[in-house]
Amino acid sequence: MPTTDLLHHLPDLPVKEALPRLLQVLNTSNRAVLEAPPGAGKTTLVPLALLEADWRGDGKILVLEPRRLATRAAAERMADLLGEPVGQTVGYWVRMDHKVSRKTRVEVVTEGILTRIIQDDPALEGVAAIIFDEFHERNLQADLGLALALDAQAVLRPDLRLLVMSATLDATAIGQWLQAPVVQSEGRLFPVQTHFLSPAEVAAAGNYPSQRLATLTPKAIRQALSQEAEGDLLVFLPGMGEIKKVAQQLENTLGPAIELHLLHGDLPLSKQVAAIQPSPKGKRKVVLATSIAETSLTIEGVTIVVDGGFARVPRFTPRTGLTTLATVPVSQAGADQRRGRAGRLGPGVCYRLWSTADQMQLPPRQSPEILDADLTGLVLELALWGVKDATTLNWLDSPPAAALALAKDLLQRLEALDAAGNPTPHGKALASLGIHPRLGHLVMRGHELGFGATACALAALLSERDVLKPLQLGWGEGIPDLQLRLELIAGKSPVTPGFVVDENALRRVKEQAQNLRQRLRDATGNLHPELAGLLTALAYPDRLAQREAPGRVRLVSGQRASLATELFGEAEFYSIAHLDLGKQPRILLAAPLAKSDLLEHFSEQVEVLQEVRWHEGSQQVVARHLTRLGALLVEESTVSKPDADKVAAALLQALQEKGVERLPWSEEALRTRQRLAFLHRLEPENWPDTSDAALAASMDSWLAPHLHGLRTLDQVARLDFKEILLAELAWEQRQEMERLAPSHLQVPSGSRIALDYSDAASPVLAVRLQEVFGLLDTPRVGGGKVPLLLHLLSPASRPVQVTRDLRSFWSNGYFEVRKDLRGRYPKHHWPDDPLTAPPTRGTKKRPG
Repeated sequence: MPTTDLLHHLPDLPVKEALPRLLQVLNTSNRAVLEAPPGAGKTTLVPLALLEADWRGDGKILVLEPRRLATRAAAERMADLLGEPVGQTVGYWVRMDHKVSRKTRVEVVTEGILTRIIQDDPALEGVAAIIFDEFHERNLQADLGLALALDAQAVLRPDLRLLVMSATLDATAIGQWLQAPVVQSEGRLFPVQTHFLSPAEVAAAGNYPSQRLATLTPKAIRQALSQEAEGDLLVFLPGMGEIKKVAQQLENTLGPAIELHLLHGDLPLSKQVAAIQPSPKGKRKVVLATSIAETSLTIEGVTIVVDGGFARVPRFTPRTGLTTLATVPVSQAGADQRRGRAGRLGPGVCYRLWSTADQMQLPPRQSPEILDADLTGLVLELALWGVKDATTLNWLDSPPAAALALAKDLLQRLEALDAAGNPTPHGKALASLGIHPRLGHLVMRGHELGFGATACALAALLSERDVLKPLQLGWGEGIPDLQLRLELIAGKSPVTPGFVVDENALRRVKEQAQNLRQRLRDATGNLHPELAGLLTALAYPDRLAQREAPGRVRLVSGQRASLATELFGEAEFYSIAHLDLGKQPRILLAAPLAKSDLLEHFSEQVEVLQEVRWHEGSQQVVARHLTRLGALLVEESTVSKPDADKVAAALLQALQEKGVERLPWSEEALRTRQRLAFLHRLEPENWPDTSDAALAASMDSWLAPHLHGLRTLDQVARLDFKEILLAELAWEQRQEMERLAPSHLQVPSGSRIALDYSDAASPVLAVRLQEVFGLLDTPRVGGGKVPLLLHLLSPASRPVQVTRDLRSFWSNGYFEVRKDLRGRYPKHHWPDDPLTAPPTRGTKKRPG
């Protein structure tokens, strides 16, 4: 069909009325935004309409689609409208499959393919326009592709047309950002009756998404089939696990007139095509689908939608460098998109498995992937583009700085970027493989080591869904052994009891492995499953691990996780590919790693050092030579003559951690501390502070010099802490200390009694009453400033009176005390006049 007649002969779909306005806009502007509701026909009609544009010349129109199935379906639909086979005027290009020819002028491609096209030819010779379809999904690759295309347009190709198409994105906002005119298509979406659940039904179904969906979805499907006399059902579920659970409940219960189909990206193309084809005459179909069916695809015959209300999205954690899949509530825009699938062909019905109250709590839109994704691939692509600072490009949402920094660090560890951030030849080779840079590094280094076939198989294995699955859903924890999976691919191992090989996944792994081998021109060679540990370590150098205890390992980052180590024999080191970061982190895929391989291939990260530290068990400082890789202890040996300064420092640190109060103070040393505390309180400017806090803060000055040559706590206990404290004083201060805070005081009996300075505010003299007969006034210390607190004792050394005023005691209290003491101690002398009586230390018969 001549293109001059094409616009007139296009099907009468809703977007058709907007095509003249769109063509007019693109005649005068190199950018445009088209907003059209679901089912308007924009994916198939717009590219064909642009074929007639004068500015196109003989240039191609590239159409960007988010998914492989949608890419093929769009190309097939457009080719059908032209009455041609795919590969003539309209072709497609997806990973590991393409149908194009020299005649192709509309090329439908997936997002990763567009990036490679722009990187290989920044001027985009022979390309007249790029259409970004379903841009509202805000996939990372779409944002990257648009940023690169905008840069190419600004610098090299001002004549290049860029068209952004969306069903639910705020077209006005994106038009302002792009400085582009906005064309709107009103569309003709048929009315869709929407049903919600009651709050009680939602509450009774459980709190967890998988639990709720397993309960509510089969019931809703049966209800819809019963209440709606005709029409096919499209059921939205977050992932394959939920799809299989629901399918198990529905199998053999729907009746012969109902066909059950599954639709997700991991199915063989034939089964995906079967799911979107019209039902055979006299039958209805139920399609259990992931979000793959939200956009682009028109599934023939669908007038009923059952929406589970959840989506599965990747979430990247910069702290750990790991990406996990999170099940989150669908956004309001996504829910509207799903509901719209029921109204494309006629009036429809949508059953939402949540309440009207829940609807109000849904986020308006799903967060753009660029804000939550692993940006390693993006940073590598930007480096290849010549951009070191991502903020210099035009982004609708700028990539987060933390994720960019982490990605740059990983790429340097993978030798894809140099220290200045420029791509290395190795980095360019990684990008050309079209897989994550980690896996690209695995493939390239494995190839260099002579094990290209094994590296390709392992990279394919790690990029696809697990080939080994349990016979029953929910059975067991799974088997984390990567080597076992390579053996399955090589046909060298039987399937483990209780598990079965996922044939679809195995087929995809083999196809991708073969594709990678062809790119390497390494199509021969046997698989070596025993190399799984080494090759995995090349891809994930930040996830090496060491066995710490049965069932538990420590990662190179220091984090701990559970791993069924009993499956790996006596292996000490492991390479970790997949890790579940739940409340109790556990390893999902791993392989044993030989110590020799670790030391050989990660020698630049290995650190050999002398560790001198306190060992609590033996109560001494120990010294070892350590070979470490991050938190992993690879080798160790004892050091017979460690550095004396390091030993003293380790001993000091241990004593500091124990605290001043736990130092081995002798009684004499403690009394010296107390005397100094008294003097500090009396004259703080002249005497040192010996409180716990002060001594702890200055331990490196008063104690550290005495620790050289010591290693054990027993040796520390033999130090003379009294002399260590007094060493801080000058000779004159020591003499002054004896005058102001004497350790003992001679009483009238001639005894030298130790003074108690434990209370710095109130020093105590504890003396038997008989020994101070004749002493009129209370003794004082501190140069006469502080009266002692007298504890007057009985002959049995029990307190009978406490006073600071001895003179008053003799006048008033003594005679009452005397009465009691004469009765209890009749052999002792209790005079009528204590001030004239001679002091004594004994009885009447033995006074001295």
